[in-house]
Formats: sequence, C-alpha cells, structure tokens
Amino acid sequence: MRLLLIALLFSSLAHAAPPKTAAFAPVFELAGIRLLCEQAAPLVQRGLPDKQHAQLAKVFAADGLCLDLAKRLADKLDQAQLQQARNLLESPLAQGFTAAERSVGEGGAEGLAAYRQQLSERPPREERMALVRRLDAAAHTTALATLLRYEAGKTQAFLALQGRGESIDEKALSTQTKTQQDALRASSAEAVESFMLYAYRQMPSEQLAEYAALYEQPAVAQLLDSSAQILPELFAARRAQLKK
Repeated sequence: MRLLLIALLFSSLAHAAPPKTAAFAPVFELAGIRLLCEQAAPLVQRGLPDKQHAQLAKVFAADGLCLDLAKRLADKLDQAQLQQARNLLESPLAQGFTAAERSVGEGGAEGLAAYRQQLSERPPREERMALVRRLDAAAHTTALATLLRYEAGKTQAFLALQGRGESIDEKALSTQTKTQQDALRASSAEAVESFMLYAYRQMPSEQLAEYAALYEQPAVAQLLDSSAQILPELFAARRAQLKK
C-alpha cells in the first residue's frame, strides 16, 4: 500500500510540473494568441516613418513576444492544464468553428460587410446575441483585440512624445491614453460581435453554447486570463527598450 501511495504521489507531482515553453506554441496557434503576437509589430509600425520600422520589427517580433509570454505562463499553468487546454481547442467542435471563421477570412469579406449593414436593419434575436456575447467574454476576443490595439496606440504615443524630446513613464502614459482604451473596447466589441454572428450563422445555438462552455473550462480560461494580464507588461517592457 505504501508503494502504491508513493507511486501516486510521484505521478501527481509529474503532472504538476511546469510545461516547457515550446509546448505553448501549438496552444497559442489554436487559441489565436500567435496571431496576436504576429500583429503587434505591424500595428505599432502603422503610419510611422520607414526608418523606424526595422527597430520596431525587432523589438516587437512575434517569436520573441510569444516566447516571453510562454515563459511567464509556465508559472501559471502546469503541464496537465496545458495539455487539457490543447485537447479542448483541438476538439472537433472547436475545429468546426475555426473553419467557419477561416471561411470569412478566405473570401467572405464582402458578405461580412453586407451582413453588418443588415444588422442595423434586422437585429439578431436576443438569445442568439446573448450566446455570442457569452462566447466573446469566455474567449477574451474583444478583450485581446482591445489590448493589442491599445498597446500599439500607447507605443505610438510614447514614440511621438519621445520624438518631441519629452519623457513619460508607464503610469502617466496609461493615464493619458485611458479614454482611448474605452473607445477601442466599444469598437472592438461591435466588430467582434458582428463577425461572430456572420461566421457562425449556420451553427445551431446548442453548438454555440457548447463552444462557449469549452472556453469556460478552467484550463482554457486560465490560459486566456493569464495571457491578458501578462501581455500589457510585455508591451511595457518593449517600450522601455525604445527609450533613447
């Protein structure tokens, strides 16, 4: 009996081991976090002189951003939790919704634009809208989209001040740009909701509820909650590298 208890103890300790950073890569792809990392540099570069692009591409490189995030998340999720998140995000249910999303990106832009126009004339059913908002909250879609746009905007504001010979710390920069964050959140939510309504228009409400529940599972929720908390710190660290 004691040998069995010892074996069980070591088994539980093995499952609780922190995952290697490389193990996060496929989960980041499935959760959309990799795409967020890839969009960071282009958003920060937008509208800025070409001479600044090389430095910003290096500082906000997708591989480095995702790697730093993985290193920080290794203290938040154990190996078993990460594997559970991967299993959920790789499930047939999740892949079906991902395929619906990709179909919009692969030629459905015109249809989405027309659908958004229709929404102003024929709003969706309240129960359908509630499901979409539940999914949005669970998947952190609006939250992460807002975070990315806000942090890119903060970086551009920081560079503009620095270009004028002014200095500003992170706390003051956040205070100065707070109103922009609220506006970005509202516009992001509107865009995300209309996209989901269009992309999932063929999906029964029962499946939509199951998909929202998938993102509400503790392992996936922990991954996304922690990512949303850590990413602003990673952007701030990169702005510090831009100080002259």
